Amino acid sequence: MSRLDRLLRPRHIAVLGAGWALNVIEQCAKMGFQGPVWPVHPSKSEIGGLKTYASLADLPEPPDATFIGVNRYATLEVVAELAAMGAGGAICFASGWTEAGEPGLQDKLVAAAGDMPILGPNCYGVINYLDGALLWPDQHGGIPVDKGVALVSQSSNIVINLGMQARGLPVAYVACLGNAAVVGLAELTGALLDDPRVTAVGLYIEGIDDAPAFAALAEKARAMGKGVVAIKSGKTELSRTAAASHTASLAGGGAASSAFLRQIGVAEVNTPSELIETLKIFHVHGPQIGTRICSLSCSGGEAGLVADLAAPYGIDFPPVPQATHDRLFAVLGEIPTISNPLDYHTFIWGDGPKTTEVFTAMLEAYDAGLYIIDSPRADRCDPSGYDPAFRAIVAAQKATGKIAFPVASMAENFGEGRVQAMMAEGVTALLGLETALAALRAAQTAPGVPGWRPAQALSPRETRMLSEADGKALLAQA
Repeated sequence: MSRLDRLLRPRHIAVLGAGWALNVIEQCAKMGFQGPVWPVHPSKSEIGGLKTYASLADLPEPPDATFIGVNRYATLEVVAELAAMGAGGAICFASGWTEAGEPGLQDKLVAAAGDMPILGPNCYGVINYLDGALLWPDQHGGIPVDKGVALVSQSSNIVINLGMQARGLPVAYVACLGNAAVVGLAELTGALLDDPRVTAVGLYIEGIDDAPAFAALAEKARAMGKGVVAIKSGKTELSRTAAASHTASLAGGGAASSAFLRQIGVAEVNTPSELIETLKIFHVHGPQIGTRICSLSCSGGEAGLVADLAAPYGIDFPPVPQATHDRLFAVLGEIPTISNPLDYHTFIWGDGPKTTEVFTAMLEAYDAGLYIIDSPRADRCDPSGYDPAFRAIVAAQKATGKIAFPVASMAENFGEGRVQAMMAEGVTALLGLETALAALRAAQTAPGVPGWRPAQALSPRETRMLSEADGKALLAQA
């Protein structure tokens, strides 16, 4: 049992701060939270239609989770009182700590918390879409789910944006770390992974506070069959300056962090869209997709575009085996060139059985297949003529046991409703051709070196500057 269980999956919630408290109350009501929500305010009799309590001491029992929406100085007092009464944990919303040049104030907050976990300070909160518990003072883009991925971020605004996605990704949790004064990246992510309803985790990372713990987390996730994908910021000097200014994170350079993530088997991507698409793959199929890929489209232009865009990602397309070639030739005839990527032309368009045979024959020879298919916009066109092709993609995956990815070359050419309908049948639709290729490459990330951990950081000690000759001599010995 994690010390974060009560905070992440609370039976009851306390809220402080009139305006922010009202927002939390409203969001819990919209999501159908079944437990009590207790507003605490010294002078108001009700907030959001709920009876208020004049103080924390007046609550029926120590709350499992508390949203603290008061200023930073009052936050210190509230945290100390919650810790003393045995509360389960808190969200510290206020800013103005280490990120604002007040490390001493943040140290006092850590001391006040003691053994009680807090997220933050300078933190938006956490959303649990599985149980309808929201310690979240604003709008959000999610809906109740039975299972899904967790999104964890050191930047509140980044995870707010991720949560507004309309790409068909089921989201189980949204969680922010803020300054991570008490609960760090590995602990929060590990507690979310421990929920059997969580299928994968997506991270926005500015700084890794405990590299050995994070490496252990990645290995644990792989053992559970759950993929981890991350955006690591701080690859430029401007980015590192921005990170320090808003969450006090020390964001390291890109070469070292990317090498570290590869070593521990965490997939790395560069953009929020790539993160979402990779998580869709992990949610449905788990981590590490095979590397033998085929591509099918009804256009030579699309076949060429796929090949060109895939090259920078190191994705190649192995030749078509002779047995597969013969099987495809029997359906397509001599006009289409049987190759990978395959342009199957439009001779079979609308013919369900023939399309299914072509899609199945090709997929059977590979680990996974990309099916380039941009559906006509439904507001101006009739997309029903594409239904046989979509059904053939589903049938090919079911018949072969291999992974079939319908891919829209432009993200807007594939509605969220169709993505969700196909996901219900176990098929993952990917949006945006280049984004899909980046996600596919990320999903091929190797599992990392079992048992490997980075060296612990050395404690501060007396130092001296070596001469060039002495330095090279030490390097030679190593």
